[in-house]
Amino acid sequence: MPLPVSDPDEDLDGATVLDVLLEARHARLDKALSDALPDVSRARVQALIAAGAVTRDGQSLSSGSRSAEPGMYRILMPAPVAADPHPEALALPVLFEDAHLIVVDKPAGMATHPAPGSETGTLVNALLHHCGDTLSGIGGVARPGIVHRLDKGTSGVMVAAKHDRAHQGLTALFAAHDIERTYIALTRGTLAPERGRIESRLGRSAHDRKKMAVLKTGGREAITDYVVERTFGQPARAGGAPLAARVACTLHTGRTHQIRVHMASRGAPLLGDPVYGSGPPAGPVRDAIGAAGLTRQALHAAILGFVHPITDEPMRFETSPPGDMRDLQSRLEAL
Repeated sequence: MPLPVSDPDEDLDGATVLDVLLEARHARLDKALSDALPDVSRARVQALIAAGAVTRDGQSLSSGSRSAEPGMYRILMPAPVAADPHPEALALPVLFEDAHLIVVDKPAGMATHPAPGSETGTLVNALLHHCGDTLSGIGGVARPGIVHRLDKGTSGVMVAAKHDRAHQGLTALFAAHDIERTYIALTRGTLAPERGRIESRLGRSAHDRKKMAVLKTGGREAITDYVVERTFGQPARAGGAPLAARVACTLHTGRTHQIRVHMASRGAPLLGDPVYGSGPPAGPVRDAIGAAGLTRQALHAAILGFVHPITDEPMRFETSPPGDMRDLQSRLEAL
């Protein structure tokens, strides 16, 4: 196994110098270095190599796909940029707002909070502009008011807290899974039976640290109830499965990528999912996706219900999927 051989040193400009010893030859340099540094993604290593920040024997390396020879490699890690999101006047559909919390219908394509590759244009940036300095800071500088998240490509209902007491109350509800959460998904093929529960352990994939996977051991418990609401397209052969389906998924836990992984694990990955799609859909479905302009996983957080953490009032919000999913469903209905 590759082995980091020295503790990080602080460079004068705040950058960190890492020395990594590779004791054997490896097929790819980027993979070998990311394996040696569990906290650094392979994509990050590739970017560092492209920027000339990786050297061996004083020579800068330019390709992550090259074979990694045994020896000492030096990586110059730039100083991290402080998380300090700024208010941005972004379109933000507000479903409910009072002095304690705000409920919004997050558009697809908007990240929940700043992260590498999505430093601006996030829900946090929009909330800072909309709510001003009332937004809770208990979630951290980069995630003020945030108690749960939706993937960047997932649309739908989210709640954020405006002060610490509301934040703590909402966090307790989510931790106890005392929240009603139902999503609408459009899937490749369908599930059998048409109604059921998926229970598994979810954790990081052993083959790709950026993906989640169903695990035999380890990970965390994940429970999803599902109902196939409609199916689309005639099976290609007698006894075959429909080409696509609309599935309502109710979460009893809230693990990263839970619905996407659970649907894929049952052979019905979300249409348009760039990570868990596991193969193209049938030609007519693929054409429908293109015509509808869907460029994300077909997943919408349709229902969010909870007890208001301050007033104890029952709250329940429901929204329809946005235009790309509605258009795709209409095209699937015509198959």
